Amino acid sequence: MYVIIVGCGRVGSELAKLLAQEGHNVVIIDKTALSFERLGASFNGLTLVGNGFDLNLLRQAGIEKADAFCAVTNGDNTNLISAQVAKKVFKVPKVIARVYDPQRAHIYAALGLDIISGTILFASMIRDKIIESRFSSYLIETKELGVIEIEVKDNLVGKTIQEINLPGEFLVVAIRRMAGVFIPQADTLLKEKDILMAVVKVAVLNKIKDKFEI
Repeated sequence: MYVIIVGCGRVGSELAKLLAQEGHNVVIIDKTALSFERLGASFNGLTLVGNGFDLNLLRQAGIEKADAFCAVTNGDNTNLISAQVAKKVFKVPKVIARVYDPQRAHIYAALGLDIISGTILFASMIRDKIIESRFSSYLIETKELGVIEIEVKDNLVGKTIQEINLPGEFLVVAIRRMAGVFIPQADTLLKEKDILMAVVKVAVLNKIKDKFEI
């Protein structure tokens, strides 16, 4: 993929390095040239100094051929304006903006922008750790559903996935074993020390915890 990132702070630089290491074409833009030092000597993408909503700079970055555009500076206004320019002016297929203010996140998401609020995600992560360390609602970015991990032991050993799934409330989507992680079939038999990863309805979390003795 051809990806343009605006903002070479801690998040932007790590994202750029991850994508570049995976073989994607990465262009990263920042107002300060010194910020690019975070990328390290092995980074093989393109770096440009300037604003992420500068039309000429974006053309220089090759935005017409971009598959994705990510605005992750430390300023909400910059991120939102840059994202709107990428989406509305250049029609980039996938546009993501980082937003700190939760209220702005909801407003701009309603306008069709793909928004990630670090504030909401971090608060959700802490909430999940307080309530249940195996539970993570932030993974699927919704208040209604979450992902929970359950270790198979005692009465679960030998049962099938179909036997333990609860339609509309609890669905096992992956199993982690010594050999790796895989997506189970309905008739997959559970083994001791399997780790189940399941989507669960938040409203019935306590019921699920009781059922599986978590």
